[in-house]
Amino acid sequence: MLRNEDIGILVEALPYLRDFKDKVVVVKFGGKSMTDPTLRKQLLQDIIFLQCAGLRPIVVHAAGPEVPQMLQKAGKKPAFVNGLRVTDEEAVALTEMALVGRTNTDLVAEVNRLGGKAVGLNGKDANLIVAKKHLADVYENGEVNLVDIGFVGSVESVNTELLNVLLDAGCIPVIAPTGVGQQGESYNINADSAAGKIAGALKAEKLIVLTDVKGIYEDYHDENSFLSTLSFEKAQELIIRGSIDGGMIPKVKACITALSGGARKAHIVDGRVDHAILAEIFSDEGIGTEVVRA
Repeated sequence: MLRNEDIGILVEALPYLRDFKDKVVVVKFGGKSMTDPTLRKQLLQDIIFLQCAGLRPIVVHAAGPEVPQMLQKAGKKPAFVNGLRVTDEEAVALTEMALVGRTNTDLVAEVNRLGGKAVGLNGKDANLIVAKKHLADVYENGEVNLVDIGFVGSVESVNTELLNVLLDAGCIPVIAPTGVGQQGESYNINADSAAGKIAGALKAEKLIVLTDVKGIYEDYHDENSFLSTLSFEKAQELIIRGSIDGGMIPKVKACITALSGGARKAHIVDGRVDHAILAEIFSDEGIGTEVVRA
């Protein structure tokens, strides 16, 4: 039996259900939601709900625990520049094995067990993600320095035709963020960056970036400086100023990329909150930071 508060939630969601019908929503799956079975199940149920409600969800997932475990066994010590993992030739091969062969297939299997219709993909499938070497930009004393971090790629193009065919067929694409170069070489691509490019290429209604913090702060040392909404110009300013650092940089840049490419809105959301995706999309206030074009 529905309680009065449940009915109120459904009524509040009604205009969003109407407005978002047939719209693409790209969800970047990562953080604690990759390792906590309860959170993962809830968020995958959210994604299946989106499809049942008439939206067209796509999942881009980060590396699960399998990737660092495999790299550790091979004696690879982790190193990061601006939140991006430094990746040599051996590391990119190991990452691809774990990311595609284990993390992706496990997520696809779980979506299907929960009643969805998921299809696993990686960047090499029909040239889904064509990439080139990415040079990390490091801000120091107001200047930008470019740093070579190995076989880490940036997205040059996305095969949107393949994704639309799968969406039209009622499938949920679940994408491992690897890319293929012009010579067939493999690239490890940051999941946030890949999700931002895919959302922009598809002119998505929303990009949802799941993370382990509430959202974006004007000053990450001050919880009272939480920003529920900001423009992507302001987001760029916060990165240059150093108010956003570490692993949050590629998340905020993904929002900027998505909006610049044609996505309507981007959201950074705390994936540790119960049913965080539904709470952000189908409520008036939302729970995270909404990034919009000015």
